[in-house]
Amino acid sequence: MSDTDDDVPQLSSQALAALQEFYIEQQQKNDIKTTERCTDYSLGSVEENWQLSQFWYDSETALCLANEAIQTVGMGGRIACVSAPSVYQKLKEQDSKDFSTCLLEYDQRFSVYGDEYVFYDYNNPLKLPENLTAHSFDIVVADPPYLSEECLRKTADTVKYLTKGKILLCTGVVMEEQAAKYLGVKICKFIPKHTRNLANEFRCYTNYDSGLNSVY
Repeated sequence: MSDTDDDVPQLSSQALAALQEFYIEQQQKNDIKTTERCTDYSLGSVEENWQLSQFWYDSETALCLANEAIQTVGMGGRIACVSAPSVYQKLKEQDSKDFSTCLLEYDQRFSVYGDEYVFYDYNNPLKLPENLTAHSFDIVVADPPYLSEECLRKTADTVKYLTKGKILLCTGVVMEEQAAKYLGVKICKFIPKHTRNLANEFRCYTNYDSGLNSVY
């Protein structure tokens, strides 16, 4: 052993144990195979990718938002989920023909969900397939991946293009002013929760009289 070996930085036993636990968890969870159509729409069937700023809602929140969308559009309604896969998964769990839904999402792992998946990059907000015609959805549920004005503004362009009028936005409290500016939405009483605690407080916003104002 050379004299310089003592200078090599080493992880503490606590950090090493945490790292080992992380790798074990990763090995136990297999990514969805992109060559197969996925029939498991439950939350957690696709793991969060923090590099893509993904933070899934907990089951109660996702269900609440999905039910809000369903009740808002009514029978035969169309729901678009923009960067909101947790809500999409809860909608699919309903296995109902009373409404239809579509997921616009950057993460191509969700392509296993078939024709309802649309690759979406907020940097190109109107680069959408021809079948997504203007104002063709009764409500758009959106959760921009980043708490920045640029991300919200570009996502807003997509939302306004797709919706017939109604918007359900989920983003940080710090974006309240920008949300009103770009989408004309107001903050709701309902407080969404995530599977992992986030440093930033999140809220829901709508541009219509929402049932989320009676849910705490």
